[in-house]
Amino acid sequence: MARGKAVLRVCFTAEDLLQVTFADEPAPMVELTLAIAALQRPDPLFTLWRQRTLHALPRSAGPLLELVPATAKGPLFLDPMSRGFDDGLDQVLSIPTPFVRTELRRVHAVDRRPIPWTRLLADRDREAWQILEHAVRAAHAGLLAGSWDRIRAGFDAERAWRVQLLAAQGIRATLAGLAPGARWHGTTLEFDSTDNVEIPLNGNGITLLPSVFWTGRPLVGKYAQSTFLVYPAVTPLPLLDDPAANALAALLGRTRATILEQLTRPRTTTDLAHQLDLAKSSVSEHTKALRAAHLTTAHRDGKTVWHSCTPLGLGLLTGTLSTTRIARRP
Repeated sequence: MARGKAVLRVCFTAEDLLQVTFADEPAPMVELTLAIAALQRPDPLFTLWRQRTLHALPRSAGPLLELVPATAKGPLFLDPMSRGFDDGLDQVLSIPTPFVRTELRRVHAVDRRPIPWTRLLADRDREAWQILEHAVRAAHAGLLAGSWDRIRAGFDAERAWRVQLLAAQGIRATLAGLAPGARWHGTTLEFDSTDNVEIPLNGNGITLLPSVFWTGRPLVGKYAQSTFLVYPAVTPLPLLDDPAANALAALLGRTRATILEQLTRPRTTTDLAHQLDLAKSSVSEHTKALRAAHLTTAHRDGKTVWHSCTPLGLGLLTGTLSTTRIARRP
């Protein structure tokens, strides 16, 4: 390791390695914070998205740009783990005042831009918190609401692909593959970082949370007794918006391409028929064709047949065919 290089160290025990899990779904408040950061990051991949989004973003969302910097290291009370936006916003608005003050002091110590209205947040000023609530609602409407289906599809594809890698390569290789330059020293996983940070897991394990907005180095956050590692999804949002999806539809047909996207998670024929408003017989024909092309697989559980993507199908969806081929080698 080069002298002076900042490192994020995640210290595992053997018990922690047995408790590495993937989040079930995207965390709306976390993705919102990372989207705010992406608006300020000079990332060429997000240039067109940033220009389009900033032009359309409501002015009332502006206060979040003052609270969350391009590094995404804003106050932790803004991005609690939640299963839905409303639940997450409720958690933000009910956060204990001492934690608010601690986090605002931490952020101001790093980012010295004067933000007078945040002092009112620390004092629990009612009007300041109403401004924050309106900013969060406006940012959610402008950044996430219209793109949530694509965000969820990208998350599901990423999660399914990593599970395939886990089965093929094991937990250590999968974790080291989350970011360029990641390496193991014994049971400590190191990532290049902007700060020297050491995170002991102490037998509580860690949850992996991919983001389609984040392209920086992995971030670690603690919520209650749980530790989450946020890392960039293979396919970021601008590529999910890209017309490449139309190319897949042209290759497979729109319906089969849509079914393949749905099968990043196991689903039954009934699930697909209901989700896509198709007859079961039509779904069966499409899944049969996808299975014949080795893009999906099926297994029976009693009377129920579950369909899911193969590594080849996931590679088509995520643009990672070469990596998928490597993963399939004995």
